[in-house]
Amino acid sequence: MADLINLTIDGRAVQVPPQTLLIDAAKTVGIEIPAFCYYEGLSLAAACRMCLVEVEKMPKMMTACTLPVSEGMVVRTDTDQVKQARKYTLEFLLTNHPLDCPVCDKGGECELQDMAFRYGAGESRYTEEKVHTPEKQFSPVVFFDAPRCILCFRCVRVCNEALGVGALGVVNRGVTSEIAPNVGDHLECDECGACIDICPVGALTSGAYRYKTRPWEMTHVGTICTHCGNGCKTTLGTRNDKILRGNNRDRSGINGEFLCIKGRYAFDFYDHPERLQSPLLRVNGKLEEVSWSRALEAVAQKFTQTLTEGGSFGVIGSNHTTNEENFYLQKFARQVLKTNHIDHHRTGDVVTLLDALTGKTAKLATVADLYERKAILILGADLALEHPMLSYQVRANYRHHQAHVYVVTPRAVREDNYAAASVRVGQASRPVQKGQEACPTAFAALESLREKLQAEPELVILFDDTYKGDDLRQLVDFAESLAIPVKFICLLDYANSRGALDMGVTPELLPGYEEVEHLEASGQAGMHLGEMVGAPLSVLWVVGANPLKGGLQRKADFLVVQDLFLTETAQQADVVLPAASAYEKNGTVTNTSGEVQRLTRAIQTMGAKTDLEIMGFLAREMGAAATLGPWVPETVFGEIRRTVRGYDIPMPVIAAGGAAQTVPLNGRIPVELRPDLVHSDHNGLFASGTLGRYSKVLNSVVENRLSR
Repeated sequence: MADLINLTIDGRAVQVPPQTLLIDAAKTVGIEIPAFCYYEGLSLAAACRMCLVEVEKMPKMMTACTLPVSEGMVVRTDTDQVKQARKYTLEFLLTNHPLDCPVCDKGGECELQDMAFRYGAGESRYTEEKVHTPEKQFSPVVFFDAPRCILCFRCVRVCNEALGVGALGVVNRGVTSEIAPNVGDHLECDECGACIDICPVGALTSGAYRYKTRPWEMTHVGTICTHCGNGCKTTLGTRNDKILRGNNRDRSGINGEFLCIKGRYAFDFYDHPERLQSPLLRVNGKLEEVSWSRALEAVAQKFTQTLTEGGSFGVIGSNHTTNEENFYLQKFARQVLKTNHIDHHRTGDVVTLLDALTGKTAKLATVADLYERKAILILGADLALEHPMLSYQVRANYRHHQAHVYVVTPRAVREDNYAAASVRVGQASRPVQKGQEACPTAFAALESLREKLQAEPELVILFDDTYKGDDLRQLVDFAESLAIPVKFICLLDYANSRGALDMGVTPELLPGYEEVEHLEASGQAGMHLGEMVGAPLSVLWVVGANPLKGGLQRKADFLVVQDLFLTETAQQADVVLPAASAYEKNGTVTNTSGEVQRLTRAIQTMGAKTDLEIMGFLAREMGAAATLGPWVPETVFGEIRRTVRGYDIPMPVIAAGGAAQTVPLNGRIPVELRPDLVHSDHNGLFASGTLGRYSKVLNSVVENRLSR
């Protein structure tokens, strides 16, 4: 490590690494140097002049956001001259800024407002009429009020650099300069809202949140986004059991401050008019609302009767439900219903990856690895659209650490813009862009990159459902042949696809990837999802899934569905039980890189119950509560930690809102695998299965309609 630089700031001795900016050095000793344009991780602008400080032996005040520290530097940040400079800067910034704090959405969390109270003048010397332009709506998500803008360019830089979209720029000059979309009068972008959150004033505001409440009137709850498998932390602002806003400004999750449109805005499915809030029972061929007690009694009686008569059960689980619910469901199926006919929609071949890595350690990458490692290889996936947070990490790694990024995909992707090499798979006969190669097969593409990859000091490989079964084993063999440290991430859809696999919601494997043969009873693998849908089972129990979409008809004699909406599957059910969403329950989920995080209930929807509660109540109705144990998330997770290999993770990390990676078994998984069962939905930024269909925001943006 390079020798530390010694300097003095306001009389305090400071030691920091070379090239540290003065504004960051001050933070290490608790000294705040105010700035509007500076933002960690983005390029330097020095546009606002708010961070001026005095530095000994320099003839004038310097901008702390652009000044690297030097040995022996003596800095003063709180002198009368500095205070006067900040006062004048604020007076200038407020020249055309409307004094509408009581109605501005940024009121109470506005950086300009805070600085005006701390340093501002009591009155302005500018008597000219303020320049005013009407408010503009860039999209259903983003509104822009130009007079409030202080031209810090944070929004432009975060869109260009951090997101790689480049949807915003600056037009005009002088007093008429303003932020504008780069295409006409509307945004063509990811609609992620990062520009709104990064804005230090109320210039950019949210179409979902504006004029609804104030930040101090909300309760802020940190939980995990319920949409894709990246596991982003989202802080939900709630009031009166309503979610009003989502962001992660405290950077408390593995995603830092990043959220895509789904994590920031697509929470609105929870109060859709079609949300189920009462159980439904089929009476005389029609679904009718009934009480919870009657619905649970009907299901319990049918389950008990089927057990007595020796009938057949099938259970279809979910990749949206929590680890606790998935564990309890497979336990219910195997110990109470005496069946191994249990499965869920698998979106990535984690099982083969773990089996192929037998005997190897430290081979599963975390989200942090994508920011820290020297080289990244992306296989198959359009990462920016399908896994936006992982793409954000890779892009940040390239910008901050100059990581080498390699892309092997069937079509052009955003990562091509900064990739060390891009290869189009299966397009050898088609024209490719300059600087790109084309190969007929994925492994021909990998071979074409072998020499470059072998020259890297380390590598992280991300792959989608293109690689499964024997192809995945071949990929692992290829990685081993490089003779460099390699880690893998198997890309999965939805919030808890990895957790459903880990918890044994499969017909051939128990929790922790243990064979079902180890069960004393019913020690044979059961039916897979598609087989259950097509089989004349006595009972089919569907929890948080929609296997009958696309016009399929039920074959089971009795169908029970737990869901938020009357999906295609629920419409054919005999009993429908309204379930709570991930924002309405406690528990844990496991993201695509195997990192476990904690869900925290933010709101409660009347009439809905968590899937864990529903299963517990059914067990009690059947007299099986003692067999399954309490249906309390903390208690169930305690059992998971004791019995599921890899889940004995440090609880303080989880409880504090952090993430802990599971360490799954390091041994063979001797089961007959079915690669054909693995199928990713390849959801884009504006789609997320059933939940996405019921999000007003996702369905309102023009990009969603164009992507269909």
